[in-house]
Amino acid sequence: MSFLAPWALWLAALAAVPLALHLWQRRTAARVDFPAVRYLQRMAQDHAREVRVQNVLLLLLRVAIVLVIALAAARPFAAVPAAGHAPVALAVVLDNSLSSQAVTDAGPMLDRLRAMASAILTETGPEDQRWLVTMDGVTVGGEQAAIGAALAEVVALDGAGDASRALARAVAVVRESALPLKQVVVLTDGQRSSWDPARIATVAREEVAWRVAVPPLRWRPNHSVREVAAVPPVWGEVGAVRLRVVAADSVAWRVQVAGRTFARGTAGSDAMVLARGRPVLRGWAAATVELTPDELRGDDRRFLAVRVGDAPAVEVDPSSGPFVTRAVEALVASGRLRRGPGTLIGSTARPGVTAVVLAPSDPVRLPEVNRALERAGIPWRFGAPRRAEARVILSDPSQNNQTTEDAETMVRLWYPLITVPAAGEARVDTLVRIGAAPWAVRGGGYLVIASPLDVAATDLPLAARFVPWFATLLTQRLDPGEVGVLETTPGALLTIPRGVDALEMSDGAIQPLTAGKTIDAPWRAGVAFWQRGGARVGALVVNPEPSESDPDRFDAPALARVLEATALDADPLTIGAATFATVGPRPLARPLLILALLLLLAEALVARRGRRGRTSPASD
Repeated sequence: MSFLAPWALWLAALAAVPLALHLWQRRTAARVDFPAVRYLQRMAQDHAREVRVQNVLLLLLRVAIVLVIALAAARPFAAVPAAGHAPVALAVVLDNSLSSQAVTDAGPMLDRLRAMASAILTETGPEDQRWLVTMDGVTVGGEQAAIGAALAEVVALDGAGDASRALARAVAVVRESALPLKQVVVLTDGQRSSWDPARIATVAREEVAWRVAVPPLRWRPNHSVREVAAVPPVWGEVGAVRLRVVAADSVAWRVQVAGRTFARGTAGSDAMVLARGRPVLRGWAAATVELTPDELRGDDRRFLAVRVGDAPAVEVDPSSGPFVTRAVEALVASGRLRRGPGTLIGSTARPGVTAVVLAPSDPVRLPEVNRALERAGIPWRFGAPRRAEARVILSDPSQNNQTTEDAETMVRLWYPLITVPAAGEARVDTLVRIGAAPWAVRGGGYLVIASPLDVAATDLPLAARFVPWFATLLTQRLDPGEVGVLETTPGALLTIPRGVDALEMSDGAIQPLTAGKTIDAPWRAGVAFWQRGGARVGALVVNPEPSESDPDRFDAPALARVLEATALDADPLTIGAATFATVGPRPLARPLLILALLLLLAEALVARRGRRGRTSPASD
C-alpha cells in the first residue's frame, strides 16, 4: 500500500483521545454506603456485564473511526479489486491529420476518434490529471469540461502534422505530473506514413504506459492532385499550369486563378495535364487546382502562386561559356527568360546592372574580373584559384532551401570568395557552400559563383538539375525586388526571406515579420504573399504532403508493436473501461470514508442502547 498524502497519518495519534477518556471514566472514587440504596446495587449487578461489553465496544468503535479517517486522509491506494482506478496522469493523442477527414461507412473518421477520446476522458475521476494533444502539438489540460469543449472544436488539419512531436509533447506533460502513474493513449486512423518507426523511436517511453486504438477502416478508391506548377513561373500574355492527377478512373478538374476559372477538363489515372489559358490580371495571384470531391476532400485541391508580368531579361557575355549559353537559350525558348537589357551573365560586371558573375575559366583574367566587381560596387572578390576535388550541396531555393537526394555536385576548380566592406550593403545570402566557405552568394542585384560553369571546373553543367537550378536563381533569387515562391507543408519550420517585412495571409490578415527569423508555416493549406512596404514581392504556398493520400495503414496490433504499446478495442462503448482496466493500484480513500460512516452509525446505535440500559433500572 502506498500513500499520496502520507503526512496525514499523524492524525492516527488522535486515536489516543477516546482511550484516555475511557480510562478517565474508570477511575474509582471514595465509596460511601447508604443503607437506602443497597437494593439498587443488586439491580446494577445484573447489568454490569452488559455495560462493560458496551463500553469496550464503544472504545473500539471510536478508536477505529479515528484510525480509518486518518488513513483516508492519507489517500492510500493498493491493488484492491472493484475500487476504481488509481490517480493517473493521462494524455490522449488525437490524430487529426488530413487523412482523418476520410468518410467511412461508420461516418467521418475524425468523429469516430473524437467519440473514443470522449469515452476515455469520461472515465477519469477528480483525482486524475488529463490532457488532450493533437497532431499539430496543441495541448489542452484541465477539467473534463474544458477538455471536452476543446475536443468538440478539433478539426482535421490540411497536412500530416507531426506524430513524433505530438508524442513527445504528451510524454512531457505526463512526466511533469506528480502522480506516480502515467499513461499515453494514441487514437489514430493508423496511416503508415504518419507513424514512421525511425522518427517515433526518438520519443522517450520510460515510466509511461502506452495504449493505442485504431478503428477498422475500409479505404475507398481515392483521387488526388499530386503535383502543380506554373509554366513558366512568370506568365506573360498566356500561361499554363502543369498538374498531375491520381485517380482510379477519369475525374473532372478545374484551375482557378484569383478566384476566376482559368481552365477545366478531365484526366485519367496518373495523368499529367498542361492547362493553358490567358490571365486577366498582372502581378502576384493565388491559384488552385480542384477535382470533383470524394470521401477524402483534403487532397482534392492543391494551391500554387503565379506572377503575371514580363519574364526577366538577360544578356549573356561570351565569357560565360557554352553550357550557360545553351541553358539560357532553352529558358528563352520556354518563355522563362527573354533577351534584352537586364541581367548580365558572365565573368564581368557593370555599374548599375544586375549581374550573375561567374569565376573566370582562365586565372589570368582574375585581376580584370576583380576590378569589374569593384567598379560595380559588388562587395566580393575572387581569391587565388584552388584545384582540388570538393563537394557542394545545391539546395532548392523554391523549397525553403531543402536538398534532394541528387543535390551533391563535384567541384574541381574554384576561387575562394573574399568579402570586402561595402557602404550600404543591406543583405547577403550564402546560397551554396563548399565546406564552411561560400561558393555562391547573392546580394542586392548580384549573384557571384566561385567556379566557372564548365566541365573542367565542375560536373554541374552535365547534371539534369543544372537548368532548373540556374533558372530558379535567375527568376526567383536574383531580382532585388522579388523574393519568389517558397513552397512548404503545413506547420513546417521556415526562414523568413531577407527583405520581407510582412506576410499577407490567405484571409487578408497582415502578419508583421522580421527577416531572417524562423516561423511555423500556417497549418491551413493556401497561398500567402510576402510583402515589403505593403507591396507583394513573393508567395508562400502551403500544400499537404502527398503521402496523406496513401491508403497503406497499420492495424491496431501492428501499430502497437511500433509504439511498444497495448492495443485497445476501438469500440467507444468499451474503450473507456479498457483504458483503465490495468492502470494499477486503486485508491482506497472513498471506501475508507464509507467505512468510517458505517462505524459512526454503529457507534451511535451502541451508545444509544447503552443510555437506555443505564436508565432502565431507575425507571423500574
